[in-house]
Amino acid sequence: MAQLDGKKVAFLLTDGFEDSELTSPWDAVTGEGATATLVSPKEGSVEGKNGHVQAVDLAASAADASDFDALVLPGGTGNADHLRLDAASVAFAGAFFDQHKPVSVICHGAWILTEADAVRGRRMTSFPSLRTDLINAGAEWVDEEVVVDQGLTSSRTPDDLPAFNAKTIEEISEGQHTGQTR
Repeated sequence: MAQLDGKKVAFLLTDGFEDSELTSPWDAVTGEGATATLVSPKEGSVEGKNGHVQAVDLAASAADASDFDALVLPGGTGNADHLRLDAASVAFAGAFFDQHKPVSVICHGAWILTEADAVRGRRMTSFPSLRTDLINAGAEWVDEEVVVDQGLTSSRTPDDLPAFNAKTIEEISEGQHTGQTR
């Protein structure tokens, strides 16, 4: 039996995502038995900054965090900047915190969490250029490969994907957490 059998994991992204920050965690969670769903404000398919194209499974406006066990937020500057301006995507991401469900975010993906007011009082990391944004949103920013804080897993860059994937799987397998919401 795989570690994540029966778990449903949403991946929230749009065009301009960092390809490996989608494909590597996607393969990691599905390899452990989870069902992955690509959620996006864009219809049809999305394209990464390096050319990876993947079909959208569910519109962000129709997505409900109650239908999933966890959320993964890949990075990519263009992706993250567009997502944080989409109200449905921000609401969807924020609902995972309200429901105490695991969220994993890498690189620039954390921008949407500042919009959702979900980083206040949390220890986390990101791509270095988000440091000030996260601090201003109330996070304790650290420069570490992977950080876990009450179900929120964060990493900096594609170089951190092995550690990010391992902690993401661990947090999803543990399920809901107690503690701070947003």
